[in-house]
Amino acid sequence: MVGSLEKNKISLIMEAQKIGIQTVSNEELYKIIKNESERKKNGLEEIDLVISYLFWKKIEKPLIELSKIGCINFHPAPLPESRGVNGYSFAIYEDSLEWGVSAHFIDEDFDTGDIIKVNRFPINPSMETAYSLETKSQEKMFVLFKEIIDMIKNENELPRIPQGKGKYRSKEEFEEIRRIKNTDSLDQIERKIRAFWYPPYEGAVIKLQNKEFTIINKQILEDLKK
Repeated sequence: MVGSLEKNKISLIMEAQKIGIQTVSNEELYKIIKNESERKKNGLEEIDLVISYLFWKKIEKPLIELSKIGCINFHPAPLPESRGVNGYSFAIYEDSLEWGVSAHFIDEDFDTGDIIKVNRFPINPSMETAYSLETKSQEKMFVLFKEIIDMIKNENELPRIPQGKGKYRSKEEFEEIRRIKNTDSLDQIERKIRAFWYPPYEGAVIKLQNKEFTIINKQILEDLKK
């Protein structure tokens, strides 16, 4: 059975092909870049800009150095305090009153390159779920994307603000917090339920008789009826 991410990937490829946009796999792209004749054949000798938008794999040096302007990533979280994965969940679980989206140059590590711009906005963590916060963040990030592209089109020099110290959130940390424990307070359980609600994926889970069950609360059920 094809998962949701794979279905989205196939859909995007089909839409790109309809309007004449060439698509290539990550592995094939690096092979082309590393081969001079293949670069020329595929028109990769004069690239102005490389954009990473919600791309989950590490981008390596041949691609980072390919373009004239640079390699830019659009990250659905504020930098430098929210590097890594699943930032929405941590924001809600930690009762953050503010969230944001970022554009930054890519270096050889995850989410550590110089910042171009961060757009921040207030949130109410007691009312958000990971799903609702992602929806808001994607709207904000598309606005940021257009802002950065307009800066480039107008030939404005892009800011480069070194990040300095930041905080990286790992998949292991995500999985640890997602699990409801006997020692959790009622408030912690409520926050976990909201923080990890992102259907069709497993949310906050509780383990009973060696089996995990996803937990939902009344607020989310009421929201689903709207």
